[in-house]
Amino acid sequence: MSIEPEARLLAEAPGDLEALRALLGGRRSVALTGAGCSTESGIPDYRGAGRAGPKNPIQHDAFIRRADVRQRYWARATLGWERFKDARPNAAHLALAALEEAGLLTGVITQNVDRLHHQAGSRRVVELHGALADVRCLSCDAHEPRAALQARLVAANPDWLARAADELGRAAQAALRPDGDAELSAETIAAFAVVDCAVCGGPLKPEVVFFGGNVPEATLTPAWAMLESAEALLVVGSSLTVYSGFRFVRRAHELGLPIGIVNLGPTRGDHLAQARMAAPAGEALSRLVRALGL
Repeated sequence: MSIEPEARLLAEAPGDLEALRALLGGRRSVALTGAGCSTESGIPDYRGAGRAGPKNPIQHDAFIRRADVRQRYWARATLGWERFKDARPNAAHLALAALEEAGLLTGVITQNVDRLHHQAGSRRVVELHGALADVRCLSCDAHEPRAALQARLVAANPDWLARAADELGRAAQAALRPDGDAELSAETIAAFAVVDCAVCGGPLKPEVVFFGGNVPEATLTPAWAMLESAEALLVVGSSLTVYSGFRFVRRAHELGLPIGIVNLGPTRGDHLAQARMAAPAGEALSRLVRALGL
């Protein structure tokens, strides 16, 4: 019987699993999760599998200032949301919820915007970059669920989903990004009608931190408090390339907290970690939960 490469990797690294078990056993840990935690739910990460990073991402300042950038975002996001909304928690999310239930995890600090930790049953979650499920008006601050906005966007653009998918062909699913975005041509985007706030007619923005934007202090405060009340840090599925995540690893090191990392590729924080497991998040955390007797 052949063994898949990822399964073989796990089988060949029992010492890494034991190091993680020893690091986390008996300690109250906090988890820092990135896009790699959700890849097994069908949401790709930015830098895995040969990807060099986000291509032409939406910039915060440009989104705020320019109507054409907002059109580009909502046109592409209308297509991307259709698959993004159907993602479900995988074994990694469920394992983290189980660790919290057992009292071994004080909470999750996530860079993801997919709300899968909540769906899996995690109770204490700080969303560093917000969540795609929420939308806010930039003029009057009114809020609208993303699902409700999707219905309005589709109604304003009849046959949009079919036409956009036809352009991409079978590559439509591969074009999905961790932030629910999808690649479309400039010609297709130009034909898209953006809808505005149903309350005041102002421009709408997803409640996420775009590239170049800042994590709000109201979000950082509970994240720092969660870290500083913990006895260890577990990084799951993040390359830590983005500073908003790496700073928690650096702070954990300053506090003298042991650091464990589960990620398929190398990370910016590997030199600070006491335990490192190069493995898919779902497989690794499921084994860790079993090794801890849960």
